[in-house]
Amino acid sequence: MKIKDAEIISLMQNPRTLEEGVRALMDAYQSRLYWHIRRIIVDGDLAQDTLQDTFIKAYQNFHQFKNDSQLYTWLYRIATNEALQQINKMKKMQKSDEDPEYYMQNLVADNTSGDAEEIQILLQSAIQSLPEKQKLVFMMRYYDDLPYEEISKIVDMSVGTLKTNYHYAKQKIEEYIKENYER
Repeated sequence: MKIKDAEIISLMQNPRTLEEGVRALMDAYQSRLYWHIRRIIVDGDLAQDTLQDTFIKAYQNFHQFKNDSQLYTWLYRIATNEALQQINKMKKMQKSDEDPEYYMQNLVADNTSGDAEEIQILLQSAIQSLPEKQKLVFMMRYYDDLPYEEISKIVDMSVGTLKTNYHYAKQKIEEYIKENYER
């Protein structure tokens, strides 16, 4: 039985049922948030750590949830911010002579199973080569099938800007795959 957001919110707002609410929140959103984070960060262990950080932030800041957006929109925003912070930490920790995009593309190859199709690896590498905003918009639209209005709330961008970013991301991905696909 899937618990509804209204029930989760009600449980989390009551100090006596807070623990049950946190469990319900995690059960309801763990998988979706993990894969959202994983597509941004690529590394599975780091994505798991970031997911835990996301739930901790959600728990600590639940009093700030205004119920003016959907619960998953609020959680995706937290997860996105946590993932971007993690990427920024990774970039700072890298050697100055190593290109961050090259590093992320290698991470994609390292975290892809050996029998994965070449085109799937190319797609992931192409996504990792995108500028950060285009990457986020593309992943939320392509993988999570989120409407532009929801993405707008998550990344705090106008719908028009999102559509433009998505269009450019698709073009760059297509070009990347055409240039790098070996038949």
